[in-house]
Amino acid sequence: MEIIQATTLHTNEVAVLFDAYRTFYSQAPDFDGALQFISDRIKNQDSTIFLALEGDEIVGFVQLYPIFTSIGMKRAWMLNDLFVLEAHRGKGAGNLLVERSRQLAKDTDAKWVMLQTENTNTGAQRLYERLGFEKDTDYLYYYLSI
Repeated sequence: MEIIQATTLHTNEVAVLFDAYRTFYSQAPDFDGALQFISDRIKNQDSTIFLALEGDEIVGFVQLYPIFTSIGMKRAWMLNDLFVLEAHRGKGAGNLLVERSRQLAKDTDAKWVMLQTENTNTGAQRLYERLGFEKDTDYLYYYLSI
């Protein structure tokens, strides 16, 4: 398995996976919206997307957004999306994508990588905890819908 960074050449394939990722989280399928969103992220360099390749097939992706920590006075990364096609789970793609995310953080002298996942996504939680992520018990997160 190989991990590469997504470019504009991968937009359609990433959009297919991104749409599947969104439906995993109970969103209605919207390939056109997914294609526009991913195209904008890659074109505007708003995020960094890594792809897991098994042979010539893209079987998973991770998308990270750059943020900053005021307390730590450094860059940080939000690992916002991680998805591996169901038929390819358990083969190490998720692990490799998270490890590549960790390397990005090291390469950019970031303070940390953060993520969030649903309480019910226990498979992802096991992966994250096995790879060294710690559950935050000190802070509450609030959202203001617009």
